[in-house]
Amino acid sequence: MNLVRQLIAGSWSEGGSGRTVTVFDPSTGAPVSTVPVSSDADVLAAVRAARQAAPGWAGTSAAGRAAALRAAADAVERATGELAALMHAEMGKPAGEAAGSIEAGVGTLRQYAELGPVHRGRALAGDDGAIDLMAFGPRGVVAVITPWNDPVAVACGLLGAALVTGNTVVHKPSERTPATGHRLAELLAPHLPDGVLSLVNGDGPVGAALAAAEVDVVAHVGSTATGRSIAAACARTGAKALLENGGSDPLIVDAGVDPAWAAGQAATGAFANSGQICVAVERIYVHREVADAFLDALAAEARAWAARIGPLVDTRLRDGVHAQVSAAIEAGARALTGGAVPDGPGAFYPPTVLAGCTDEMAVMREETFGPVAPVMVVESFDEALKRAADSPYGLAATVLTPSMSHAQRAWRELPAGTVKVNAVFGGAPGGAAHPRKSSGHGFGYGPELLDEMTVTKAVHIEAPPSGW
Repeated sequence: MNLVRQLIAGSWSEGGSGRTVTVFDPSTGAPVSTVPVSSDADVLAAVRAARQAAPGWAGTSAAGRAAALRAAADAVERATGELAALMHAEMGKPAGEAAGSIEAGVGTLRQYAELGPVHRGRALAGDDGAIDLMAFGPRGVVAVITPWNDPVAVACGLLGAALVTGNTVVHKPSERTPATGHRLAELLAPHLPDGVLSLVNGDGPVGAALAAAEVDVVAHVGSTATGRSIAAACARTGAKALLENGGSDPLIVDAGVDPAWAAGQAATGAFANSGQICVAVERIYVHREVADAFLDALAAEARAWAARIGPLVDTRLRDGVHAQVSAAIEAGARALTGGAVPDGPGAFYPPTVLAGCTDEMAVMREETFGPVAPVMVVESFDEALKRAADSPYGLAATVLTPSMSHAQRAWRELPAGTVKVNAVFGGAPGGAAHPRKSSGHGFGYGPELLDEMTVTKAVHIEAPPSGW
């Protein structure tokens, strides 16, 4: 059993609320982690420690902060196997896939170690007798609230960008992956001065207390409902809210594509990490010209994925996924594969393909966050674009098409922060995007995240008058 502690002002201790949270292995149902929950007083103490450490860390040279981040990245890399085992035990991700996710987090830490020292302001064209410049500096104290579905990679991105730009951080990992977050903090903290990184643990009330505290930024990746609560808290305190919330990402399958290839793309987008990815494929619009062959191929892909897919994070999420699937079937959709809760222990749910879906179904309107591929047949690319754009979310979208004109229309017209053409995943390192609508706002990745973590000050300097 993993016992999770909090880190405040360089000291490890158990949370003082008197409550505990137990995490269960989603594959077996056995308990794997116990979390003594941080109290409100613990949260305030962590924020105070971060505030006290802020001037010293901001005054550390950019090269010194970058060196600390490189050393931390090396420590995380050496512990890849250990972190992958914790992720597997707490949220069910197969260890090999978890290791790949951790490697991505290490790469992000190293990327920000390189970008931090060259993140700089600019000179302005002013009077010859003066100097005008735009200077940047850290915002101060950053509260980082991270999710369970990719707990190391997401945390490395937000923590790395905040730390390398001179901010101090209070981190609250998800209560579903607390031991993973605890171990990550153990690896990072030795390379930082006391108070620069603090860790608090617990569930929603702890996150709410942190978001409401006197911090300068609240960076959150997670559900839309939580993101809205954080935005409201930041409106009261004046903190900057940096949010990546939920999504219901569409996939358009255009006429003229190879239906078997398109089915492979759709299956990867819908079933990878058991569908527990922020930018997973959540709804599919397929042109009638290729619909029958695509559905047959997608059903075959789902049956192949069934042999290697991991569990959902817990039975509560599985029940929610199954409720959406059951409601769709009752409303007229057909389950070509899956659609039933399997016997046996754990929170497993089979890769599920639903045909005959309509706009009114929750699987086509809401975030499912499970291995479900709901499909609607459309008569034209125009119809697919219109239906794909009709969503309260705006995180990402994918278009599979042989037409360059359709690809151009898609990336210009779809109201999403990221649009991918002919690949459900992928992209160059350093890419960043603005989520839209209910999916959040602000850059959460790439060099632009350094801008989010800093404040810019306009400076005008003139020489004193002669004769002083």
